[in-house]
Amino acid sequence: MDIIKVDAIDSTNAFLRELNRQKQFDGPVCVMAKEQLAGKGQMGTVWQSEPGKNLTCSVFMQVKGIELVEQFFISIAVSLAVCDALNDLLITKLSIKWPNDILSDRKKICGILIENVVKNGSLNGAIIGIGINVNQLEFDNLPQAGSLKKILGKDLEIEEVLDVLLTKLEQRFTQLTTSSFAMLKKEYERLLFRRNKPSTFLDAEGNSFVGIIQSVNNEGKLQVLLEDEIVTPFDLKEISLLY
Repeated sequence: MDIIKVDAIDSTNAFLRELNRQKQFDGPVCVMAKEQLAGKGQMGTVWQSEPGKNLTCSVFMQVKGIELVEQFFISIAVSLAVCDALNDLLITKLSIKWPNDILSDRKKICGILIENVVKNGSLNGAIIGIGINVNQLEFDNLPQAGSLKKILGKDLEIEEVLDVLLTKLEQRFTQLTTSSFAMLKKEYERLLFRRNKPSTFLDAEGNSFVGIIQSVNNEGKLQVLLEDEIVTPFDLKEISLLY
């Protein structure tokens, strides 16, 4: 895989998106930044990262044979690839907080932001932004944030973490075929944070309610069993899971 390394950049996703617009990538490309000045998470949240302490990268991966309505399987494959990489790095108690925050023992150690590349109405690729907290120990006003160093008690080489991650990404993307969707979804659901446990959620208006996560559907909506015994699907704008 081609890897581009930069010192400081506003957003690795934006950089890679513009580069793809100019060059039309025909294979995987990664851009890795020591410092990201305007990194974003899901729903426009800001990713907090000390320069040089964490892995901040974006990867372009080609996508073929997947319909737009099946795009959540890209998120599933990426989430599983990150978990695969963290497993290899001896990180335990991993879970996926829907849709794709990666936790270790309830602490968030990785955020993922995926922008799909659509050409002529078909999925052509995905720009995958990944931030892994590697050697950072302090996180201002983020009590749920963790890092690999906090877990393992030692510094890690960030490029070693990247190498493992890219290997696992390429492996998981080979599984992105319709015949493997059921297997991928089963693996993803097995790792879902708070699955089959009563949990508190907030709706779009800020009202709290209790439900039990059952699964995700093929569109990526969270299937939640509510108090009236009805399973209701929610998308990312409709619901947030409280810790």
